[in-house]
Amino acid sequence: MGGVTTRKNSGQSAAAPAKRQRATSSGPASERRDHLVKLAAELFARKGFQATTVREIADEAGILSGSLYHHFDSKETIVDEVLSTFLDDLVARYRTAIASGSDPRTILSEMVRIGFGTLEPHRAAITVMQNDWNYLRQFERFNYLVKAEDEVEQIWVAQIKAGQAAGQFRADVDPKLTYRMIRDTIWVAVRWFRPGGRLNTTGLAEHYITVLFDGLATGERTSQQA
Repeated sequence: MGGVTTRKNSGQSAAAPAKRQRATSSGPASERRDHLVKLAAELFARKGFQATTVREIADEAGILSGSLYHHFDSKETIVDEVLSTFLDDLVARYRTAIASGSDPRTILSEMVRIGFGTLEPHRAAITVMQNDWNYLRQFERFNYLVKAEDEVEQIWVAQIKAGQAAGQFRADVDPKLTYRMIRDTIWVAVRWFRPGGRLNTTGLAEHYITVLFDGLATGERTSQQA
């Protein structure tokens, strides 16, 4: 899961891309649009993208369906904005971590924090990615989802390999498999993590970092087994 700088097109349906309508202005109209995107995102996360209708989105917002089309030409355009906002934010943060010039372990730890840190602000987008990925990726306008996944995998794998080369990580683990296990742990957490619980996303990330790098077994037990 990730993002790319090349943006996709928007259109009347997922199969018929056209020009994006993403708002660039500020003010009440832009705020209204953002509000509609958030409402729709919650519906997509709760019901699934395919099962959610434009009428349901309009009803949730307390407006007529025709009024919704004043802001978006289709529900595909809305989910497009939900996902692209999440992916752009995620990758920008990953790139900032890499640009810090820190050692691989420090960078990887920060990337774990970034991943868990998205669980609250982008909860709906992450849920949609998990539930509707296979459906959306079949349409040309959503090709960026596959490109995003590839880019993020390359970022993580490169850091794992760098850590192996530096002697910080074990050389006998597969970088790609390791990344995918980390990825799935982070994103699946959106299904059970609830804000206000015993651990916030920061605490959750730190706990995972401890398990990731230090493991469960104590040094004493590891020595006995050896």
